[in-house]
Amino acid sequence: MVFIAMAAGFILILIGFYGALTNRNLLRMIVSFTLADTGVHIVLVAVGALPGRTAPILDASVPVAEAVTRIVDPVPQALVLTAIVIGLGVTTLMLAYAYRLFAQKGTLDIAKFTELKW
Repeated sequence: MVFIAMAAGFILILIGFYGALTNRNLLRMIVSFTLADTGVHIVLVAVGALPGRTAPILDASVPVAEAVTRIVDPVPQALVLTAIVIGLGVTTLMLAYAYRLFAQKGTLDIAKFTELKW
């Protein structure tokens, strides 16, 4: 199961990078970057997943002495949650720039943006 999730994450990363490099429309590029970002999140969660282990909650079902061998490391999951929030902020910023460019130039085709300042 971990291999399937990791393969799906890498496929999403490749599709996202391909879309970002081949599209000329700014919105499609933003969606492609977001797709690649989601692929990275899936790969990070798949790396942290260990089959046969339980959630990192210490209670009566998992004694403290056996916690190291029976629970999943929560650090990759916490990093992915942080990365999701950061990715949302970056996507919002990219969309705000795209909106501003569309309001100024009337197009989202990157070939039309030849000036260096707004």
